[in-house]
Amino acid sequence: MSECKQTLLNSDTEGKAHALQNDSGCGLFVSGNPDGSRKVSVSYAGCYVFEWDHNYLILVGLEGTDAAGQKVLHEETLLRCPVDLPALDAPSSSVCSAVPSHDRLPCTSLPISQRDCEARGCCYDPRDRVKPCYFGNTVTAHCTPDGQFSIAVSRDVTLPPVALDSVQLANGHSTGCVPVLTNNAFVVYQFPLSACGTTFQMIGDQAIYENELVASRDVKTGSLGSVTRDSIFRLHVRCSYSISGSSIPLSVQVFTLPPLPAVSQPGPLSLELRVATDGSYTSYYTDSDYPVVKTLRDPLHAEVKILRRTDPDLILVLHHCWATPSTNPQQQLQWPILVDGCPYAGDNYQTQLMPLSFTSGLLFPSHYQRFTLYTFTFVDSTFQEKLSGLVYLHCSASVCHRSAKDSCITSCPPGVNEK
Repeated sequence: MSECKQTLLNSDTEGKAHALQNDSGCGLFVSGNPDGSRKVSVSYAGCYVFEWDHNYLILVGLEGTDAAGQKVLHEETLLRCPVDLPALDAPSSSVCSAVPSHDRLPCTSLPISQRDCEARGCCYDPRDRVKPCYFGNTVTAHCTPDGQFSIAVSRDVTLPPVALDSVQLANGHSTGCVPVLTNNAFVVYQFPLSACGTTFQMIGDQAIYENELVASRDVKTGSLGSVTRDSIFRLHVRCSYSISGSSIPLSVQVFTLPPLPAVSQPGPLSLELRVATDGSYTSYYTDSDYPVVKTLRDPLHAEVKILRRTDPDLILVLHHCWATPSTNPQQQLQWPILVDGCPYAGDNYQTQLMPLSFTSGLLFPSHYQRFTLYTFTFVDSTFQEKLSGLVYLHCSASVCHRSAKDSCITSCPPGVNEK
């Protein structure tokens, strides 16, 4: 029997797998449920989330070990959430239930309603008469109307847990820049916006205040090297106030520093050209099926795809596709199918480009190009006689990296499919 473990697959160009565990630096929080399942909370700005086609996407896989000790990917799923879907500020029940009663710290003074408590991003337990409104097992931050930062950090925002006694303001070391509440599970800071190294800037009618919390690491040094077993923790907090009208803060943002950009390096890039058995593109002809026999004008459903890449910003661009009566793609006798990425205009049965999106069920639609051509046979141009033998399909393609300056989209003349 194989032993399975859950993994998250990072959407980098190498397709590396990352263990499903707490990683506050990447906006990933994992907790267990009583029924044995696991709940995963992922920040939209996290390392493993990317934005494509108005959706936030994350690739989740189930990885196991076979009898030979080799890692095997049993299943993978692409989860998505629309960009314009509003998120709730109230913490999830698991973030709240994970805090035992003896570790709870009050989020605000009493009395307070459940609605007001959750509006501050805190947990509410009506059964607790002493501390009904308390901090959840995460980072809780808000700006007060009287101009104060309030930041609570749980030790379990990282794995291994962050050393709370090492958490401090990055630039504030003066009197008053110390925790106002602490226990073995939480540390709470509260200080004026004008103190403790807070930076200030004006953007339009918005007054922006920013500060950072960091945790130092305990590094052990020996004769042959140094090691540490502490997590890296760095938290950036921003408060924004409107200078016109009410002094109530318009927004509060808590985010860890962004991850480093992906590393690019030279290496092999593989593409595959194959033919589907029908227009659903759910099954494909194998080597043993060739040569495939078709009646003239029958549709032939072709697909070109990028192999073994998970970068969502890679776009497969088809340049030319053509047919020859031999395996030699340079043979003088040939028939164009796609020219500069568009159907050949001189064909009376024009090739049809198949548009792709996430509704097609593909993890990375931009890694694919599909088109339908209609079968034909070559004819001798001198005697106008049909040539016997097979017809071979060829394509030239490249991979484009989408950016703000280059959408990698091929534009076709009016009346011709675009891709």
